[in-house]
Amino acid sequence: MAEDRPITETTRKDTSPRFSLHELPVPMVYATHRIIRDCNAPFAELFGYRQPDLVGQSFAILYPKISDFIRTGKMWREHLPGSRSYYDERIMMTLTGQRFWCQVTGRSFQHDDPFAHALYCFQRLNRPVNAHQLSLTGRQYQILTLVSQGKTNGEIAAELKLSRRTVESHRARLMKITGSMNSAQLMSWFVQQS
Repeated sequence: MAEDRPITETTRKDTSPRFSLHELPVPMVYATHRIIRDCNAPFAELFGYRQPDLVGQSFAILYPKISDFIRTGKMWREHLPGSRSYYDERIMMTLTGQRFWCQVTGRSFQHDDPFAHALYCFQRLNRPVNAHQLSLTGRQYQILTLVSQGKTNGEIAAELKLSRRTVESHRARLMKITGSMNSAQLMSWFVQQS
């Protein structure tokens, strides 16, 4: 039977440096079940809050609409399990109501319950929000985001658990709304938002 020994520098396998969430220079947040449990100053500043005002709050306060919060949660629940990373791009909202595009990358620490313990990194994107975007439905935002990631109709259908025909229909409507003639123009519109 092996004897219990205290972990020392010579017996510890992981000797990589450790950092506190508050020491990281990028907007980071730790959450349990989509409730903010800790965040750093860059995260709070991104949304115009003070750190203490965000701790204990639901991520829902950072979304323009509750339907956006619900839709994003469903999508992430499908793709975050198994301690995997996942990311998307979405419109978020500051304390003053300003809307902005944001890329969110997350990693779950619990295989069977992806929201139980997760770490997220938020990065503001230099992409304006315009009137066309505000008239799009939640599903259209979702599909447009996946198109911008270079995903095919089949991949989008599988990811959203929709039929390929439904995705094609949404994509055709998006092309009409944006005046795009092909997928490259649609992606260009999404990125430029002029």
